[in-house]
Amino acid sequence: MINVNTDFISGKEIKETLGLVRGSTIRARHVGRDLLASLKTIIGGEIKSYTAMINKARDEALSRMNEEASKLGADAVVNVRFVTAEVMQGAAEVLAYGTAVKLE
Repeated sequence: MINVNTDFISGKEIKETLGLVRGSTIRARHVGRDLLASLKTIIGGEIKSYTAMINKARDEALSRMNEEASKLGADAVVNVRFVTAEVMQGAAEVLAYGTAVKLE
């Protein structure tokens, strides 16, 4: 599956627009990680466990979006975007969305 954040794919022609597709996941923080993260805020620096968690969440959301696009028979998803929102204290949703298309 081709994923781009533009409304075109260089060297390809869009034959048909199939519609909006999306994929999401909600991740909760781990209490043990929170304790270590709060220490990190004192001394500064990257909180690697959270970086890894959000990267995994983005990959999962993108994969779910691609599954939805495949069910529509898409060859690609254009205008791909990511949104993150806190849904409750300690838990965040990562949403990937875009437009599924068929290519020439």
